[in-house]
Amino acid sequence: MKNFLYLLLLFLIISSCSVNKQPVFIKVDNVKISSFKSDTIRLKAEAFFENPNDVGGEISTDEIKVIINGAEVAQVSSEEFKVPARKEFVIPLVVVIPAKKVFENNKNGILGGLLNSIINKSIKVQFKGDIEYKVFGFSKEYPVDHIQEIKF
Repeated sequence: MKNFLYLLLLFLIISSCSVNKQPVFIKVDNVKISSFKSDTIRLKAEAFFENPNDVGGEISTDEIKVIINGAEVAQVSSEEFKVPARKEFVIPLVVVIPAKKVFENNKNGILGGLLNSIINKSIKVQFKGDIEYKVFGFSKEYPVDHIQEIKF
């Protein structure tokens, strides 16, 4: 009987934690150029989420492509991010774009497009890929496809 009560108590504790809900992907926003040097261009952005679960988890941001003026120039990769329980949270996305890659990739007129963007003082940045949420063997991928024009 004592074992049954322990098992029942354990079951109630586990069932009260809602893990079956998925965190809600809200948006990618606040895209800006953080530094512009001769060898690299650094962009920063933020992915906004809300976690309705009683437990946290982990989110990874591998394989998000960064497309500038229609040409893929980099990918966002970061360490796994700890997700807080029952909170809204922000994942920082940092992109390092080698300037050499931008200038060597002359197909689709990216160099001309970038020069035109510099003259117009704006570039079109697109983040495209998936963000993956993991907790207790449960996994969910969130598609990201955000375009923002950055003025500089």
